[in-house]
Amino acid sequence: MVNIGIIGVGTVGASVVKILQKNRDIITARAGKEIRIVKGVVRDLAKHRDIDIPLTTDPYEVTDDPNIDIVVELMGGVEEAYKIVRRALENKKAVVTANKALLAYHRYDLKELAKDLPFEFEASVAGGIPIIKALREGLSANHIEAIRGIMNGTCNYILTKMANEGASFDEVLAEAQRLGYAEADPTFDIEGFDAAHKLLILASIAYGIDAKPEDILIEGITKIDKLDFEFAEEFGYAIKLLTIAKKRGNEVELRVHPTLIQKSEMIAKVDGVMNGVSVIGDAVGETMYYGPGAGGDATASAVISNIIDIARGGKCSPMLGFKKPLESGMHLAPKESITSKYYLRLVVDDRPGILAKIASIFGEEAISIESMLQKPAKEGLANLLLSTHTTQEAAIQKALSALQTQEFLKQAPVMIRIET
Repeated sequence: MVNIGIIGVGTVGASVVKILQKNRDIITARAGKEIRIVKGVVRDLAKHRDIDIPLTTDPYEVTDDPNIDIVVELMGGVEEAYKIVRRALENKKAVVTANKALLAYHRYDLKELAKDLPFEFEASVAGGIPIIKALREGLSANHIEAIRGIMNGTCNYILTKMANEGASFDEVLAEAQRLGYAEADPTFDIEGFDAAHKLLILASIAYGIDAKPEDILIEGITKIDKLDFEFAEEFGYAIKLLTIAKKRGNEVELRVHPTLIQKSEMIAKVDGVMNGVSVIGDAVGETMYYGPGAGGDATASAVISNIIDIARGGKCSPMLGFKKPLESGMHLAPKESITSKYYLRLVVDDRPGILAKIASIFGEEAISIESMLQKPAKEGLANLLLSTHTTQEAAIQKALSALQTQEFLKQAPVMIRIET
């Protein structure tokens, strides 16, 4: 018998309870032991829940209960969750969590606290897709050359609808909120923070990188316009919010932003609310992982898989994938050293000589223009849609700053990176 306590019996927690009860026979057979829920923790005992387990509002009734073997943390948040998980580890309890924000800020602290205690977190990244297990175990013989992920279903739904239907960002966001794909306050999703937390977790496993969200480049999708999709269609691109990790010698680029990517790429075919992660290893080449990235049952499936692993009694994988520090000493590449092609949307005066002035500004930073489209705007104005050859982030940012001082520019420029 393995006894568990669940801290946070919301959408995912309730799904964990129901699946453990509904699929008891097969889960017991696979774990080799019966898994029993001793107690759940909720904020409000008066709220009706369609589950039948003992409930409390005190998380420490779970962390401090000597009869509980595994603490399942599904409450969300960062600092309060950290205190509770820390207490569980101090009491020598195994931990399973789906809390990406907690891990984005405290994964290395928790690794030191856990030591040899099982600490599992498959559900924290890409919901029901077993990407943590793939990186820690299936691809453990590889140097990971790159990771590219679509790991926020809200953004992917919005961008897919904009591409397919020509709708505006605001229209599709409102629809996503009506359908329950986006929160009433969608900031955490549409500004890229949710995806960034997931990227940081994967980067620790792939490269041993200890970075916080504040250390990496994060941009959201709120500035994307129908014109950008017209350019993308013209040149064979899809637009996706991508999480990107790229190895360059002993440096790793980590970034989250809207990205133009060739439609022929596997990751570009991930549409709607689905998630996908592409991993390139030096030995195996590219592998692709696809599935539901959120939702109670999909996330609960990943949580229960971790519970089963622990219940089996075998040695769990090292929490962040390394038994000892990586000798090559991988470190985070500075944001300004990122290299990419770039797309820019500029609203300018429609008169002779403007393109030459733009080319001159780019030339001062050694940036060459690769392609251009001109689209009509209001009378006397033009929409210029440009793409560049590969350059450094520092150079494009200087060029953008210089452009914004020009009287012919009528709106702040919009820039999207191009993945090659």
